[in-house]
Amino acid sequence: MLFAGDMRKISIAAALVLSCTSFGQIEEVRRITQTLCSPEFHGRGYVERGDSIAAAFLAEELEKIDVGTYPKQNYLQHYTIEGVNRFPGDMEILHNGESLIPGVHFMVDPESGGGHTKLSPVVLEGHKLIDSESEHNINNEYIRLQLNETQSSAKNAVLIDMRGLSPDSANLIVGLSQALAEILPVIEVMDRKFMWAVGRKQLPNPMIFIQDSAYVDGMDFAINIDAEFVEKYPSQNVIGYIPAKKKCTETIVFTAHYDHLGRMGRDTYFPGANDNASGTAMLISMAKYFKEHPSKYNIAFIAFSGEEAGLLGSKYFVENTFIKLKKIKFLLNLDIMGSGEEGITTVNATLFEEQYGLMNSINEEKNLLAKVKRRGPTSNSDHYWFTQQGVPSFFIYTMGSNKNYHDVFDTYEELSFVEYEDITTLLVTFVERLEK
Repeated sequence: MLFAGDMRKISIAAALVLSCTSFGQIEEVRRITQTLCSPEFHGRGYVERGDSIAAAFLAEELEKIDVGTYPKQNYLQHYTIEGVNRFPGDMEILHNGESLIPGVHFMVDPESGGGHTKLSPVVLEGHKLIDSESEHNINNEYIRLQLNETQSSAKNAVLIDMRGLSPDSANLIVGLSQALAEILPVIEVMDRKFMWAVGRKQLPNPMIFIQDSAYVDGMDFAINIDAEFVEKYPSQNVIGYIPAKKKCTETIVFTAHYDHLGRMGRDTYFPGANDNASGTAMLISMAKYFKEHPSKYNIAFIAFSGEEAGLLGSKYFVENTFIKLKKIKFLLNLDIMGSGEEGITTVNATLFEEQYGLMNSINEEKNLLAKVKRRGPTSNSDHYWFTQQGVPSFFIYTMGSNKNYHDVFDTYEELSFVEYEDITTLLVTFVERLEK
């Protein structure tokens, strides 16, 4: 017979065990995230085989915690990316006698060509590029007159001054910049945040973005930029599998994309901590949990590459799958898992109202997150191809103060992981309460 004092001691001991377990899990998530963000992984992109280095690491992590593979499969599903533009070497710009810092003072367009030359640009003033009679049209006559100067003088490039333009006007000029870069080098001076991406083609000329804080009117540029277009780039998804504790035909799928933007030159890389080393680390954490606590469902864990290049890894998987898509009970796609102070957003909530209601009720019952925000369908992450095939799916990402995204400032040190425990509790409980 246990007395009240004994029960209290047992409760305290249990709480201490749970606390230690939770602490161990968050430390593992931090370790995996930090490793994926390290320079040795090259931004998990297409320079120095960064994506393949990351894939090998993730396969080792799954094997280490004894997560298996599907029958007659291994951890890696290989496929080919058709066309990728990359910047493996020099990435230098001199302006006004100063060497500009890549990712801070300047970026190249993801589709930029290379060049090793001095640029003396003719200036196109952004506000004059918009037709005064229609805000939705470009002033072609102004462009023609200015470009004539490149034919009658030593000017060999175009500089577009984007400062002070509204977002709509700036978006209208994007297509113009791309068109001009087919003819001669283009420089844009801008007063908004840099964001980079992955290029799937290469322009004939350099296309460069300069922050207004680094620009001096009337001064020329010296550029030294290496660009390389790879027609066929081999990549891979990483897939683990845990069978149900009792025979079951239905599967829960956890997904995340492990790739990021890679390197912009040999000395500058994009760590991609929140997007999406954090989600990938959460994926491995889920695998460890369900290995230790088998589910009533089969559980698959898929880390996709090629997401930043256009959801390519997930598209390949859906088109070449060895999982019966109709037997997927639910898919949970995890991205941007490094914060959560303001809660999480649930994409596809309007498509799957019942499951969103379950997730929201769990959150309220257990008093976990500030909010489980409801959002409609989107095509901006790897859940998309599954949803298109009728697979019930959520794309979940955290909301918080960290706004670093597709820039060099998305580092491991900027992540708080403040809601990691509550998010894992929410996800695990959601899987447990899904009706068979």
